[in-house]
Amino acid sequence: MNFGFTDEQLALAATVRDVLRAHCPPAALRSERRPAWEQLAALGFFGLLAPPESDGLGLGLADVLPALEETGRACLPGPVVETAVVAPYLLPDNPKAASGALCVAVLPPGQAYAPDADLADLLLVARDGGWRLVARESVRLAPRIGVDPCRPVFEVAFDESEELGGSAVPALRRATVATAAQLIGVARELLAVTVAYARVRTQFGAAIGSFQAVKHQLADVAVAVEFAAPLVHRAALSVDGTVESADRDVSAAKAAAGEAAVLAARVALQVHGAIGYTEELDLRFWLARAWSLSSSYGTTAAHRERVRTAVLGGDLRRWP
Repeated sequence: MNFGFTDEQLALAATVRDVLRAHCPPAALRSERRPAWEQLAALGFFGLLAPPESDGLGLGLADVLPALEETGRACLPGPVVETAVVAPYLLPDNPKAASGALCVAVLPPGQAYAPDADLADLLLVARDGGWRLVARESVRLAPRIGVDPCRPVFEVAFDESEELGGSAVPALRRATVATAAQLIGVARELLAVTVAYARVRTQFGAAIGSFQAVKHQLADVAVAVEFAAPLVHRAALSVDGTVESADRDVSAAKAAAGEAAVLAARVALQVHGAIGYTEELDLRFWLARAWSLSSSYGTTAAHRERVRTAVLGGDLRRWP
């Protein structure tokens, strides 16, 4: 059996990568809140998961994983997962969601603040096992200090909201897997940038990439990323197929992707030295994104606990 991505899925990712390289360069992270969003909307990116009757393509989450990785690789600002993944699932009849004209933010359970809530036309709040839909004019936002300058967080208050039917779990699963895919993209970019730097930075008359200590750290990152990426793919297949072990698979993917990205950030900072977190170096944006996304939709520790509970409880099923 071939578990690789199809040519169409990889071609979609390549197209998204080209758009982001052209319209979301590192310089845009310093001056724009939503660079490349109009271009991605024109491409149909925000309608990939929306049903065809709402002008979407009706793809599965596994189909768009490589494209979501590219948004992480580019450190794309804005509520990408919330608008491109959560909104099409919870608001399938809203054609504005598929066109990219509607920007959505999410306040997940267990999180005090909502990222990018200032950009949102609608806010989705997970409460009492379900979802509350809050219009922009009903929301009161208070900015709070966050680790990611391109992903500001806000304390949310509101008086009026609309209850959406159904459980919060399916949408949260999709958001978690999509965030894990972004983390893989962040980790891949951090690794690529760090390898390139290690090849040109010299010390004691040799490139630091020739030192065994540096090689071993970079190899550890590469192994962590390559082990985490298939777990994310498996989790997407589990979510698309509503497999009974979906919760365990989602948590395994998020924990592995979060650990890989945080390891990539730590090694990148160590290899670059003190310059790595300075204002002048673009690397700091990817460092912050790795740290912020690793705690989004559940921390690594929380997801590892869920996997541990599932395994010790006898949930040893394999796909399918």
